[in-house]
Amino acid sequence: MFKKILIANRGEIALRIIRTCKEMGIKTVAVYSTADRDSLHVRFADEAVCIGPAPSPLSYLNIPNIIAAAEITNTDAIHPGYGFLSENAKFSEICRKHGIKFIGASPEMINSMGDKSNAKDTMRHAGVPLIPGSDGLLEDVKEGKRVAAEVGYPVIIKATAGGGGRGMRIIWKEDEFDAAWDSARQESKAAFGNDAMYLEKYIEEPRHIEIQLAGDQYGTVCHMSERDCSIQRRHQKLLEECPSPFVNQEMREKMGNAAKAGAAAIGYEGVGTIEFLVDKHKNFYFMEMNTRIQVEHPVTEEVINFDLVKEQILIAAGVPISGKDYFPDNKWALECRINAEDPYNNFRPSPGKITSLHKPGGHGVRVDTHIYAGYTIPSNYDSMIAKMIVTAQTRNECIVKMDRALSEFIVEGVQTTIPLHQKLMHNEDFRNGNFTTAFMNTFDINK
Repeated sequence: MFKKILIANRGEIALRIIRTCKEMGIKTVAVYSTADRDSLHVRFADEAVCIGPAPSPLSYLNIPNIIAAAEITNTDAIHPGYGFLSENAKFSEICRKHGIKFIGASPEMINSMGDKSNAKDTMRHAGVPLIPGSDGLLEDVKEGKRVAAEVGYPVIIKATAGGGGRGMRIIWKEDEFDAAWDSARQESKAAFGNDAMYLEKYIEEPRHIEIQLAGDQYGTVCHMSERDCSIQRRHQKLLEECPSPFVNQEMREKMGNAAKAGAAAIGYEGVGTIEFLVDKHKNFYFMEMNTRIQVEHPVTEEVINFDLVKEQILIAAGVPISGKDYFPDNKWALECRINAEDPYNNFRPSPGKITSLHKPGGHGVRVDTHIYAGYTIPSNYDSMIAKMIVTAQTRNECIVKMDRALSEFIVEGVQTTIPLHQKLMHNEDFRNGNFTTAFMNTFDINK
């Protein structure tokens, strides 16, 4: 087992990893930017190293500084969390060359899944259902129009290196194609340094459902039920739940087996997720694989009573998994992402000092956060400041409990998305499980 793990991340996920490491008897090293010197992950780690100024490229994306921090603290493993360098094949490779275990996917696995076109080819050969579209990358706009005519409009063009909705455009008819093509490529080039595109049939108003997976170094893969991540705004998830109100046991087994086949096709090692788009007829199609821990992993943990971060560490240390598939058993969990944003003002970021804080409690209420009264939320990073997870025996009980917990969650000094989630808990369509990824397009917080 590892003696010391460096956490190459910040905020709530860094604190989350530190907690599990302490329970496993593993020493921890926090890295931080100058903007995060007062963050809780710095305080609770056994050691802490400043790796640069506030901008991410100079700190949390600064591979030489992170490796130097690992070497001077005699770290034998690095946990990247999510975001930042968690799916960076170069970083995984550099860790390997320096004899530091990367608690995540190998460079080969990251490359095979990180490039959307390669990922689709891999899944196609593994027998995982794919959305109709281009056979690999598009050579030019002319080929894009030809493929679009074949699969039928609407279509969606996507950057092969994209993520978070960037480099992605929905095209409803042919005369919109040229403008969408140009803007998507420009955005992708600016964000990822890569303007290669592919095309898929656009599945209107689908569900976004993902399968949690774990695979060890010996070829064993298991799945740990599904999460419904359909409540999202501009392709950014707002709320997740496990299980999905849309999925029955037959569908769960089919999706789980398909996801396992996809992970086995690349010899996947670690904890990861395969995401599917699901149409109203319960047909599911591969979307992407995330070769890391997900933000929303706690809802799965609460439903199956399993520490996924601990599992990551054990797998990385060479411990075999049981191979058992996990299914939800008379439990339901919801997670609300609490962002420092003003939902009444087009979700404008709201960094600043938290003057007062009260976190909710009670049976089945979990709050993962790094904030505290007096903490200043920096403007340099993602606006998520907390995740609140509630667990109960039924979905309706979960919604009632989340509504109660949200009413107790007081954050003063900045604006947050708590009021948005309170409105969601009272929305009839949401309460009935009647929603798709288009739900937020018509949701009005003022009503």
